[in-house]
Amino acid sequence: MSGIPSFFKQFRPRGFNYTPMYYDPKKEEMEERERRIKAEMGIKDDTGKEYVPRITRGSMSNYFKQNKTRVQRYTLIRLIVIALVLFLIAYVFFYV
Repeated sequence: MSGIPSFFKQFRPRGFNYTPMYYDPKKEEMEERERRIKAEMGIKDDTGKEYVPRITRGSMSNYFKQNKTRVQRYTLIRLIVIALVLFLIAYVFFYV
């Protein structure tokens, strides 16, 4: 029946793909021991640098301010383009 098109298509339910996450206390202890030993020996992590979060205090308010100015700029440009097109249409309609 898959080769014949139909107006009334019955959708099959979507499958649910859930992969559970397990907590392994032995693995956690082993990773902690490895970290302590590496720190004592002076071995750096794979990346070689500390984690520095990109999100800082006040970054969201700055983002919204930047977004607002960007929207205002695009609105102004759009308004100017529409005005120019309308003036061009009026000029062609009345003077040509």
